[in-house]
Amino acid sequence: MTKSEANPKPDTPKATRSRCSVFGFRPFFGFRISDFGFQGTICALAASAVLALSAAAGSPSNPFFAFCMDTHDAKKRSLQQQAELLKELGYDGAGHLWLDAVPERIKTLEAAGLKLFQIYMRVDIASEAKQPYDPRLKEILPVLMGRDTVLGALVVGGKPSAEAGDGRAVELLREVAGLASPHGVKVALYPHAGDWLERVEDAIRVTRKVDRPNVGVMFNLCHWLKVDDEKNLRPLLQSAMPHLLAVSINGSDRGVDIRAGKGNWIAPLDSGEFDMLGFLRTLRELGYTGPVGLQCWGIPGDAREHLARSITAWRTLNQRLAEAQ
Repeated sequence: MTKSEANPKPDTPKATRSRCSVFGFRPFFGFRISDFGFQGTICALAASAVLALSAAAGSPSNPFFAFCMDTHDAKKRSLQQQAELLKELGYDGAGHLWLDAVPERIKTLEAAGLKLFQIYMRVDIASEAKQPYDPRLKEILPVLMGRDTVLGALVVGGKPSAEAGDGRAVELLREVAGLASPHGVKVALYPHAGDWLERVEDAIRVTRKVDRPNVGVMFNLCHWLKVDDEKNLRPLLQSAMPHLLAVSINGSDRGVDIRAGKGNWIAPLDSGEFDMLGFLRTLRELGYTGPVGLQCWGIPGDAREHLARSITAWRTLNQRLAEAQ
């Protein structure tokens, strides 16, 4: 999607229009409100009906949250300020990088009426690793009870995609899953370019071997574009669907340019040549209704600016999907 395809501001219905044309539904009614003597009552009822239809048809079906929005924020916002900003802009919550300050992140998000969707952690399968994962995990898990927060596990410590590491990975991930399960916490394997668990295929393979009900897969667009071609997208997502716990997106150029080192890799959602509308349509056709995270790593400047652009683009994309149904 390009900048010209995303409206600079979200559409706002106007109750004072002379026709029932809110969100373009005028043809559905086909009459003037002023044709009725009890104009006020009819107008209120019609507007309510149209708004209800519009909300059902056009609102995003997936919860939408932001993560890594603080790593390069020029304003260096506190956790409370981040939560307030996300609430103001209309996000459903946030992801949290590593295990520092998790209780404060939860407190500030929930004070704003938002949700902590994910916490990211590393699992190191290297034989020389002194701590295969952060020991604070045991302290954090009870705090997550009943919050439907998912652990995003980046698996490192080996040559990318080398199946020789499967045994150790399965051992450690079963351990993490066992710790998480009593607290109702799921573990999503997070493919990351350059890590041992680099490809979505790796995450699917290892998830099947781990064979635990609270372990699944996350699809990360930016990291997938680094290692795969768009023609493989749909069959790959179909393979992942039985295990798919989360998806992350961002504005980006096409994978061929990313892999050639000449494209914009992570950008606001309203920019780049990647077919975001087609991607979201594929997810919807495959029946994915889980959360979608906005990857913000490395985007410079004031986070307010790119977060505002991205959620406007998100709404526009979902409206276009609804209109096409």
